Amino acid sequence: MVNGSMASPAGEVILRTHDLTKRYGERLAVDGLSLSVPRGEVFGFLGPNGAGKTTTIRMCLGLIRPTSGGVEINGGDVSRKGGRVLARVGALIEQPALYPYLSGRDNLRVIGDAQGGVSEARVDKALDLVALRERGGDRVKTYSLGMKQRLGVAMALLQDPDLLVLDEPTNGLDPAGMVEMRDLLRRLAAQGKTVFVSSHALDEVRQMCSRVAIINHGRLVTESSVADLTRGQGLFVVTLDRAAEALAAARAQPWGARARLTDAGQLLTPAPDDDGAALNRFLAQAGFAPRAIAPYEERLEDVFLRLTDAAPTERANGVRADVNNVKGGAR
Repeated sequence: MVNGSMASPAGEVILRTHDLTKRYGERLAVDGLSLSVPRGEVFGFLGPNGAGKTTTIRMCLGLIRPTSGGVEINGGDVSRKGGRVLARVGALIEQPALYPYLSGRDNLRVIGDAQGGVSEARVDKALDLVALRERGGDRVKTYSLGMKQRLGVAMALLQDPDLLVLDEPTNGLDPAGMVEMRDLLRRLAAQGKTVFVSSHALDEVRQMCSRVAIINHGRLVTESSVADLTRGQGLFVVTLDRAAEALAAARAQPWGARARLTDAGQLLTPAPDDDGAALNRFLAQAGFAPRAIAPYEERLEDVFLRLTDAAPTERANGVRADVNNVKGGAR
């Protein structure tokens, strides 16, 4: 289990795009995009404004037709089997359209009727899934923004979809609302749903997604696990005394050319043979016994900026590493 998401069986893909392309006149909005979204994960879909994210989502939902290429959901082609395939998909695009003077439960009933009818048991289940059962009878105008967003997710869950597609679900939420939404999406993945989420809230993405795809200018830049993206390019964070002297000792080694100090005065360095234990031995033998050592975890924001051609705000002060004591942390 990664970041609260349930790992899918090997090779099981719920959403696949292959060479997906959308052209508007001379403008190429999406350019040969091929993605594979595993079942049972929270999958992040990232890119700068204008990168083609919303166009891709609309093609995945059958709202616009691709110029070329295609989308498969549960193995079915969206263009050829749209109604049958999309019946297993729930979506929340931008802010949910809610009736403020109706209760949360009645809002779900209205949406259910528009979808051909839904049982009270299913309404109850949707409210339970988003932790709104106790407030289901209250008018939506009394809900916080986070509760309204969760009610929007409940609407998308009414037909018990396999795949949930969410565009900026944390947009406008305060920190408490972001935590609520993050916890909700993790719970849904743990229960077997697949959540495909487009977001600019990169710290939230890091905390709730197990895999992400990053696109830029309509093209796929990378598709990877969050852990691999933020692994920190083989660097280790070392807390020790006399860090400047330890830096000089590391830089004198064939493997240490990239070593530097963080703004917090820690040593950020490669290791001999990429091995934290070997780094620990080297520093101890050189007279700089570490107090703590751990793999460096790069900020997802910096990875995103670097991969999308923006200048990264490379702040080693923002090191996010699980710094253990030397015995437990150097591996």
